[in-house]
Amino acid sequence: MPLASIPSPSEGVWYLGFVPIRAYALCIVLGVVVAVWLSERRWRARGGQAGTIIDIAVPAVIFGLIGGRLYHVITDWQTYFGPRAIKEPYQALFIWEGGLGIWGAIALGGVGVWLACRRRGLSLGAVADTVAPGIAFAQAIGRWGNWFNQELYGSPTTLPWGLEIDPDHGGEPGVLYHPTFLYESIWNLALGFALIFVGRRFALHHGRLFAVYVAGYTFGRFWIEGLRIDPVGGVDHAVHFLGLRINQWTSIVLFVGALVYIWVTRRKDTEEIVVTPGGDGSDHQADPAHQADQADDVDQAHQDDQGDQADQADRAGQADQADAAGDSSSDGSGDTKASVVPVDTDGSGETGASVRQAVPEEKNAR
Repeated sequence: MPLASIPSPSEGVWYLGFVPIRAYALCIVLGVVVAVWLSERRWRARGGQAGTIIDIAVPAVIFGLIGGRLYHVITDWQTYFGPRAIKEPYQALFIWEGGLGIWGAIALGGVGVWLACRRRGLSLGAVADTVAPGIAFAQAIGRWGNWFNQELYGSPTTLPWGLEIDPDHGGEPGVLYHPTFLYESIWNLALGFALIFVGRRFALHHGRLFAVYVAGYTFGRFWIEGLRIDPVGGVDHAVHFLGLRINQWTSIVLFVGALVYIWVTRRKDTEEIVVTPGGDGSDHQADPAHQADQADDVDQAHQDDQGDQADQADRAGQADQADAAGDSSSDGSGDTKASVVPVDTDGSGETGASVRQAVPEEKNAR
């Protein structure tokens, strides 16, 4: 019997009256809360509007849970379908019993984020970079749900931190197993802090920090996945291809893809978190009627400015004429002088209003 080991919990479900409280679900919820809290702080630090990440998280979590479950069922279909199935097909819907594929969660959860960003006029790359460390921390917390469920453990080991697994969950008496849940939890925790440091040190934008997360996670997931055996009913139900588990192939493809993306976008520098006019991280959209009113106000102000300029020009012209008239009344010889001349306005011989006319007047010579 080993001198040291990690015990597995005897219970993974508690009851509040008749309501079951599952440790797996609590770990997932706690991970989501931590991810949203951290991402919200990081978003506000970038100048984003408060509450934006919380709103985006709603569709992201819903889509992510669906995608994670679909990925799990597709890559572990023998558990629910076929001659070796140990569960009924309808149990594929029992998400609370455990079984979420991270890549399905990220893929479909990313669709939810994209839809939310498009509706709010936000940069998807900026949001992805913001939430990357939070996702890593959420995974670190969520992996402890596998410990409560006594699932996704590794091959037998004699290391002092070997994990005890009950026979009901595929373990053998006196045998310890690699605690792969703990390995991945520690890896993700370190990755989350590394992403925060790298993001500050190198100012990665345009989704590059998220790509670093993908590369870092897949690098660790590849070797951790190689330790897992996942026995169900004494049989390893993991899907293999060319000697590797399907999740290892997924890690290889995504690792290479992340590196290529980082290289292709290396020349891009800073970016705006808002990509559409009027986008401020809120749900408010521009009102066409309000925009039309603003345009009318601008046109009216322009017309008023033109009218003021015309009035100023008229007053300036009148002032120039007055100055010219004043100059003509000087006493110099040959100059003209203004005089009042009666004018017959109606032909009756009566003089009406007199007008001022410029009449030449020669100064007497001496």
